[in-house]
Amino acid sequence: MSNLDRQAALSVCGGRGFVVAEPVRELLTPRHVRLGESTEVRRLLPNLGRRMVGAWAFVDHYGPDDIAGEPGMQVPPHPHMGLQTVSWLHDGEVLHRDSLGSLRTIRPRELGLMTSGRAISHSEESPKAHARFLHGAQLWVALPDAHRHVEPHFQHHTDLPTVSAPGLTATLILGELDGTASPGTAYTPIVGADIALAAGAEARLPLDPDFEYAVLSMSGQAEVDGVPVLPGSMLYLGCGRTALPLRADSDAGLMLLGGEPFEEEIVMWWNFIGRSHEEIEEARQAWAEGSRFGEVHGYDGGRLPAPALPPVALKPRGRVR
Repeated sequence: MSNLDRQAALSVCGGRGFVVAEPVRELLTPRHVRLGESTEVRRLLPNLGRRMVGAWAFVDHYGPDDIAGEPGMQVPPHPHMGLQTVSWLHDGEVLHRDSLGSLRTIRPRELGLMTSGRAISHSEESPKAHARFLHGAQLWVALPDAHRHVEPHFQHHTDLPTVSAPGLTATLILGELDGTASPGTAYTPIVGADIALAAGAEARLPLDPDFEYAVLSMSGQAEVDGVPVLPGSMLYLGCGRTALPLRADSDAGLMLLGGEPFEEEIVMWWNFIGRSHEEIEEARQAWAEGSRFGEVHGYDGGRLPAPALPPVALKPRGRVR
């Protein structure tokens, strides 16, 4: 998924500056962003109060949108570097094309995982003949310095492992949970899981106390550690937890996101993650010139132009609290 913001700001993220070393309950309010003609997303990360959760650096929640008779998602070819994109659907389909020649249709509860490494470009669109509803999340994972220049690659996993308890089914998207691991390639200690709760369910999800966590509500009415979390909002939980109490008043869908706090400071702008303003500027120029990021074939339309890069002096962040 692209960040289509034409006023994209430079952000310094990562490091341990805003990591909370103890359990907290910090409810994040989304920012509403237009994505193409008929899709509006709720952006939870980066947020004014929270830039990252582990290596998770970008979270958009969208839908459920009624796109009958509408084009649905239409994101033109655009570049990425220094990150992985995670496509996750509850309803609908998204057609992925990239500069490696990949062509895949992502369906509900299937993992579309694109590792940009040094450079890749891709497009995303609803197929011309598509389901009535579109509902999902698009997420980015920051790559650590040792792996951020890997060769780009795309993975599509249609059969993911699950963890079950009475009234709860957790599908492993990325990383590990309760001894079960996703087949998706991860470059940092991380977890991403889709949690389905039945109405009336009460459960405790085992957690790693060294990880920081957040929970995104996708649908239904659920409480996370006693806090009601409405669809489209996210509860940041901090570190130090060994278990997470969950309760559902109706059938509900949640996403658990977590990982070891990301030690490195990164610079994030538009669709790039780098380590300096100069590196971001070089990537923007390469996309404008049509070099480095390759070409996406088959998309009916032009490439997404890069917005202007603000000349902002970036400052280090604060200390752990």
